[in-house]
Amino acid sequence: MSFAFLRRPTEPTPAPPRERLHEVAGRTLPLRIVENGRARRLTLRIDAGGRGLRVTVPPGIPAREVDRFLERHRGWLEQRLAKVPDRPKVRPGVRVPLRGVAHTIVHEPALRGTVEIGCDERGPTLVVHGDRRHLPRRLADFLKREAKRDIEALVDKHTAAVGRRAKAIRFKDTSSRWGSCTSDGSLSFSWRIMMAPAPVIDYLVAHEVAHLREMNHGPRFWKLCRQLCPRTDEAKAWLKRNGNALQAIDFD
Repeated sequence: MSFAFLRRPTEPTPAPPRERLHEVAGRTLPLRIVENGRARRLTLRIDAGGRGLRVTVPPGIPAREVDRFLERHRGWLEQRLAKVPDRPKVRPGVRVPLRGVAHTIVHEPALRGTVEIGCDERGPTLVVHGDRRHLPRRLADFLKREAKRDIEALVDKHTAAVGRRAKAIRFKDTSSRWGSCTSDGSLSFSWRIMMAPAPVIDYLVAHEVAHLREMNHGPRFWKLCRQLCPRTDEAKAWLKRNGNALQAIDFD
């Protein structure tokens, strides 16, 4: 007598994203082609701030079909990208917001590589010390530190209100979303939110903390979000209007 053991079929491992550059509307943008076993058609998305393109395809779609798809949607891309602000590079003299207030970047090469908040005849300033080549990275690191300080305090406040604890708090430079909450209670935030006004930062934290109790966007979720942050509707509208401009600032 023999026995046959049947294994449940395993889902195929998704192919790694294909990446390349794509020229459209006078810009050269990174393009990611992502296979999705559940996809039934090709879909196209512009990353926040116009920082790149993403095409989601069913498995096995050849590159030439992706090319034809992009060409058919060239007009749509050009119209959408025309509405996306140019990517201003972080450099001395440029004004970037901190908690919603525009600050002029000032470079002081003689001192050590730190960032200080100051004020002069131009108004609020961010004084970046050290080698000019490292200025964008130092300013990004400064925003990350500010985000960690402000957001961890807000998470403590809002988790106490909902009676839940966050498993972890992470900070990233995400182009597709401002924050996220996983099913195990890990919270992630884009450090770029520190350029938004304080009520918008509070809303983002309240939004993700509310997911610790309501992992959805139903009526109960929004009721809880507004209880945590009474200015939810105002802040949500601000982020929708201005979020792309914050994502467009080039810290590379």
